[in-house]
Amino acid sequence: MDIFSKLFEMTAFGIVTYKTVIMWAIAFLLLFLGIKKKYEPLLLVPIGFGVLLANFPGADMGIVAAENIELPDGHYKNLFEIAHDYGILNYLYYALIKTGFLPPIIFMGVGALTDFGPMLRNLKLAFFGAAAQIGIFSVLIVSMLLGFTINEAASLGIIGGADGPTAIYTTIILAPHLLGPIAIAAYSYMALVPVIIPLVANLLMTKKEFKINMKQMDKLYPPKHQIKNIKTVKIVFPIVLGTVVAIFVPSSVPLLGMLLFGNLVKEIGSSTSRLAEAANGPIMNTATIFLGLSVGATMTSEVFLSPKTLGIVVGGFIAFAISIAGGIVAVKVYNLFAKKKINPLVGATGLSAVPMASRVANEVALKHDSNNHILQYCMASNISGVIGSAVAAGVLISLIGG
Repeated sequence: MDIFSKLFEMTAFGIVTYKTVIMWAIAFLLLFLGIKKKYEPLLLVPIGFGVLLANFPGADMGIVAAENIELPDGHYKNLFEIAHDYGILNYLYYALIKTGFLPPIIFMGVGALTDFGPMLRNLKLAFFGAAAQIGIFSVLIVSMLLGFTINEAASLGIIGGADGPTAIYTTIILAPHLLGPIAIAAYSYMALVPVIIPLVANLLMTKKEFKINMKQMDKLYPPKHQIKNIKTVKIVFPIVLGTVVAIFVPSSVPLLGMLLFGNLVKEIGSSTSRLAEAANGPIMNTATIFLGLSVGATMTSEVFLSPKTLGIVVGGFIAFAISIAGGIVAVKVYNLFAKKKINPLVGATGLSAVPMASRVANEVALKHDSNNHILQYCMASNISGVIGSAVAAGVLISLIGG
């Protein structure tokens, strides 16, 4: 009987609770979305499995709160002690996430994959990427009215930028105790872009607006100025933009600076191609794995199953929807005064979810007119949304975190 008793104690049957089962269900849902539905699988699969690891009873793989490793003098235990006492995921979290290391590294990879050409050829459309950031500040204000602290509200609002690394980086600085729920909400809604953009667009746009053909508008009203040497402009652009932003919003440099560096080594060409390939290949892939597992491991039942987390999930959706609506409304207002009309779907892509938002908007346009290809125009707004969300994060960090 002692043997049987010890065998039972060795298992997790005695410590599985209903909260554990709920967290497993959430993890399975994230894995289903990533594997079966192919919604952001590179992110949702490691995050979903990280949630599983954190909630396996008795495994002790969840991320522990900072107060557990904080020393009396305000410093933390060293990484060797963290690894020994709390395991590998806590080591990765405190070494790579808590320090704010991984989000800029991922931004560097994103930059090496990004082509600023569509935005530079259609600079007018870039302003709609800025308009789409309204969701960030709208939800920030509403969240404060509902009882969130200003730091928590800023971290919640940044979900409206539709940029996972930006949301994580901002939350690490402003409200690290909410990192798990914020990251899950940000990446989940990014994965649901194919659902949310058509939903908001159908509510705000008319059939006539869906059919606005951007190429026909270019023929009727051709651009007055053409970029003659686009290659040179693409090289100069990240250097100039980085310098300007560093002067006005220096706190955005860790994210935006790495994005622009990654783009620069891509645009230079063959002499730096190895750097670009490393940035968007093995470095970015490794960072994504560690980021996903570590963020997922913060999602213990104690952290996630709370009213505040539910508020984050709802508020994140609202921020996302308002950002899309803001871009659409900005285009509709512009069209009231302009001869050359713009398809409001271009404004809907002012998010930072590149290039998914542009592909979704293009598919919606094609459903209404099989000849209405607006992808390149959407990319102009979409790419500017990446820059806009990073700058917005820098503004929030400077005003609130400082």
